Amino acid sequence: MNIALVGPGKVAHLHAQATRQIPNTKLVAIYGRTPEKTEAFAQQYSIKAYTDVAEMVTQEQVDITIICTPHPAHRDPTIAALEAGSHVLVEKPLAATLEDCDAMLEAAQRSGRQLSVISQRRFYTPCKRIRQAIDSGKIGKPVLGTVHTLSWRDEAYYRSDPWRGSWQGEGGGVLVNQAPHQLDLLLWYMGEAEEVYGVWRNLNHPYIEVDDTAVAVVKFKNGGIGNIVVSNSQKPGIYGRVHVHGENGASVGVKTDGGAMFIAGMLPILDPPVNDLWTVPGEEKLLEGWEDEDSDAFRNIDASTYYFVQQITEFCEAIRENRPPLVTGQDGRRVVELFTAIYESTRTNGVVTIAQL
Repeated sequence: MNIALVGPGKVAHLHAQATRQIPNTKLVAIYGRTPEKTEAFAQQYSIKAYTDVAEMVTQEQVDITIICTPHPAHRDPTIAALEAGSHVLVEKPLAATLEDCDAMLEAAQRSGRQLSVISQRRFYTPCKRIRQAIDSGKIGKPVLGTVHTLSWRDEAYYRSDPWRGSWQGEGGGVLVNQAPHQLDLLLWYMGEAEEVYGVWRNLNHPYIEVDDTAVAVVKFKNGGIGNIVVSNSQKPGIYGRVHVHGENGASVGVKTDGGAMFIAGMLPILDPPVNDLWTVPGEEKLLEGWEDEDSDAFRNIDASTYYFVQQITEFCEAIRENRPPLVTGQDGRRVVELFTAIYESTRTNGVVTIAQL
């Protein structure tokens, strides 16, 4: 399969490196709005540079286009690539607005092509272990889900790209940029959200427009409830957890992120993801062994690209097998629904029903 990238920024380098590790794929082209930057990227990876997405897809017979632009700029290149005949994989979040999500999903349906969104933490072994426990009924119905992601972003981070930290350029703050991975896991485990009450604030980043902290209470369609606490205002490093508690009293959880701050394309992932909570009857003593096993495996991979390889490979297999990928475009929309509801709830100081968004 021929793969092309859109947007020659920091994360595009990770996708370029990842695609080169996948059998039966070839990185062929890069699209960018700045000719000099795009050409430099193309030369680095010995691929062709383009300033028109549709032309790139047509000329290079692109099978998969990976969108790596800032969030508010996902819609147009996605639709152009789909209409030109390419399947599309979009960096998280799917888009900054539900309007953009719907336009992208409609284009995918019209074109008969697959649309997916990067959620590589679903491919972490500890995260898959939780989903398997839920699917096999080990905790009964999931009734309580929690997300806690406390981290830090300094002024240098927000100055590293001109689009960061503004509503127009980024589409939001911690909810839109850092939280989608954990929000996706919460929805993957608990199912679709139904009602949300949330509050966002900018606590200690006066040089940006957007949220650096948000909290929310969520009601899910399955009758369960959830709590979300996410922040870029807490030093040092990062603390990321997703926990799920079942109706039979058993709990399962994952530490998705820990240790030093990770920034895609700038800083590496240092701490392994591990299960940090497991009270399934008869399996309580497995936790220590899993932590050792997962930590050993983590030390033998390049975590900055390994999970991209896993997701892109699965997306290729879904296309070949003519089936939906593990992470669908609709999954991506649900994450946007969730953070949109938190923004709307803060604006109205009221409960937001997802169906009314």
